Amino acid sequence: MDWCRYRFRSVWDLPAPPPAVYRVLERPEEYPRWWPEVREVTPADAESGTARFRSLLPYDLYVTARARRRDPGAGVLEIAMEGDLEGWSRWTLTSHGDGTRALYEQEVVVRKPLMRRLALPCRPLFRANHALMMRSGRRGLAAWLEAV
Repeated sequence: MDWCRYRFRSVWDLPAPPPAVYRVLERPEEYPRWWPEVREVTPADAESGTARFRSLLPYDLYVTARARRRDPGAGVLEIAMEGDLEGWSRWTLTSHGDGTRALYEQEVVVRKPLMRRLALPCRPLFRANHALMMRSGRRGLAAWLEAV
């Protein structure tokens, strides 16, 4: 088993229709306004940029993200990542009742040296840290959607 490889899957039920959710998610430079653990996003151009993340644990993760798929009709946003995390992440939005069900999937290999050294003993802690970040993001996005 590669202890530095992670697969994540989160499902968020949100109080807005898929097109409204898509419009928020397609603007990553605004994520820090509603997702506290996304500390900074700096666009490089229309298809790429850099981001800094920090959750409960005392380290920052830096990635360069590049758009791989933008499909508003299918409700899909996907990026490729390089840097402290290498891999991809994808949002898939579907109608659910009066709102949206947002499926977030991510498959990455950790490249940050400290996290690689601590991969085996700290894996449960890293997974819990990610879960906390995702829970906070869901709450932040739901509140953002209700406010706008």
